[in-house]
Amino acid sequence: MTIKEIQEEIIDEFSMFDDWMERYEYIIDLGKSLPLIDSAFKLDENLIKGCQSKVWLHSELQNEKLVFTADSDAILTKGIVALLLRVFSNQKAEDILNADTNFIDQIGLKEHLSPTRANGLVSMIKQIKMYAIALQAK
Repeated sequence: MTIKEIQEEIIDEFSMFDDWMERYEYIIDLGKSLPLIDSAFKLDENLIKGCQSKVWLHSELQNEKLVFTADSDAILTKGIVALLLRVFSNQKAEDILNADTNFIDQIGLKEHLSPTRANGLVSMIKQIKMYAIALQAK
């Protein structure tokens, strides 16, 4: 699936919920299904700067696509990173860099996060795009 198709799928899923408590529960459930990052990658160098909670993000190249693994010590944040990985993992670097993140606004996520969590969300996206830039530079 393309990034755009995945984003459309997420927008459709979020539209099924009546209120934000249901959406928060859904995000938390997504976090529970996040594949665990290998403990060898839970290093300071993989911590995302700018997040209120600890978020580790690791990337590997597989078949010319970036594959991300991540973890967080906060359940909501873990769900947010799971949502981002669903969109950006297993995608080509060029597609990641060219993708917009309007789906976040369309589902209303950023406006329903505390300012520090919203900053963390921006930092996660920035780090994902930095991995893509680094890959293109090689």
